[in-house]
Amino acid sequence: MTKIPVVSRKVLVPFILITSLFALWGFANAVTDPMVTAFKKVLELDNFQASLVQLAFYGGYFTMALPAALFIRKYSYKVGIIIGLSLYATGALLFYPAAVTEQFIFFLAGLYILTFGLAFLETSANPYILAMGAPETATRRLNLAQTFNPVGNIFGLLVAQQFVLKHLQSDDVNFATLPAAEKAVITTSDLMVIRDPYVALGLAVIVVLILIAANKMPRGKADVIHLSLGKVFKSLIKKPVYVEGVISQAFYVGAQIMCWTYIYQYAEVLGLPAEEAGTYQFFAFICFFLGRFVCTFLLKYIDSGKLLMWLSVLAGVFTLGTMFITGIGGLYSLVAVSFCMSLMFPTIYGVALEGLSEDESKIGAAFLVMAIVGGALMPALQGLILDLGGTGYDDLSILGVPEVNFSFILPLICFIIVALYGKRVAVKHYRR
Repeated sequence: MTKIPVVSRKVLVPFILITSLFALWGFANAVTDPMVTAFKKVLELDNFQASLVQLAFYGGYFTMALPAALFIRKYSYKVGIIIGLSLYATGALLFYPAAVTEQFIFFLAGLYILTFGLAFLETSANPYILAMGAPETATRRLNLAQTFNPVGNIFGLLVAQQFVLKHLQSDDVNFATLPAAEKAVITTSDLMVIRDPYVALGLAVIVVLILIAANKMPRGKADVIHLSLGKVFKSLIKKPVYVEGVISQAFYVGAQIMCWTYIYQYAEVLGLPAEEAGTYQFFAFICFFLGRFVCTFLLKYIDSGKLLMWLSVLAGVFTLGTMFITGIGGLYSLVAVSFCMSLMFPTIYGVALEGLSEDESKIGAAFLVMAIVGGALMPALQGLILDLGGTGYDDLSILGVPEVNFSFILPLICFIIVALYGKRVAVKHYRR
């Protein structure tokens, strides 16, 4: 029996180039998560206002994913990727004028446009990777490419720690009690600190854009349109494994962003500064990175639905630990959740698109990317829970634990929903 390669040699270079994009959007995700805490302190926001960082960032996915898919459907994956990188660079570079004006709304606009680009990239790159080889190895191939997403996460977090959090003056003083003039000087300085990584990122993205534009990329069968858009929609709605996959993806992304964003607030209640909290997020990303390799290997032997189900259950157990284990043990549980999450996005994505035609996959991918809006809505809800007792994180006790602990009931609900989806897709007749 001939062994089917996960990636054939003839598409190895395009595969590597497209895989680099996974690291790029991982970097953007990781460098943005700590900005919720940074903007809250620098601009003196409440928890809900600070959560608008994530609403803008992940809301861009929802806005642009379907238009991106329609654009890519008409042209090609490569054109979609070039447009995506252009928007990505534009949004990042907008942080320069935003820092000059010192207006929070302009920073949010920059993040919103940046994620227009990420919507193009994810709508293009994920199905492109699936199409770069045999259908039998598609989910494994996507998991392999997604392995480089946490590499970007790790570098993004290191940049946030070393070049942002360490240099925020508003984090070193009792900022709220300072005279207005002194406060204005520190605000200006800190906003410049926040600006610099995004400007550097925008320039780096332009370099990647040039490299991809200069290389010949396979067009792929998905560039041929066979069905009308209306027929594609009707066909997708009739496929429960796909529809439930979109719903599960929204809850998964919401859980991921909550667990990564609010690790800083959780650590602060334990008396840890933001810089030290970043170290725990770094370990969470390492767990996520290692989990991708482990899960890609396990998928050779274990049904993807079953593995998704069991890892979701384990994530739920760790989330309960995050809620009810007080002290550093709860923080360890929150870090451990990331290992379980490593499998979820690419597996839900691959399973949901399994068996679809090329036309269906292209439009179907858009709704799976739109599902990333869960990362915009769920953290805002968690921010509202944190504001129940005030702007602090432990000024209210719920079920005997601080409100920040209780707020992780939202990721717990998300993991239960993902586990149920994994159980259903593990049933072979349902998946067909």
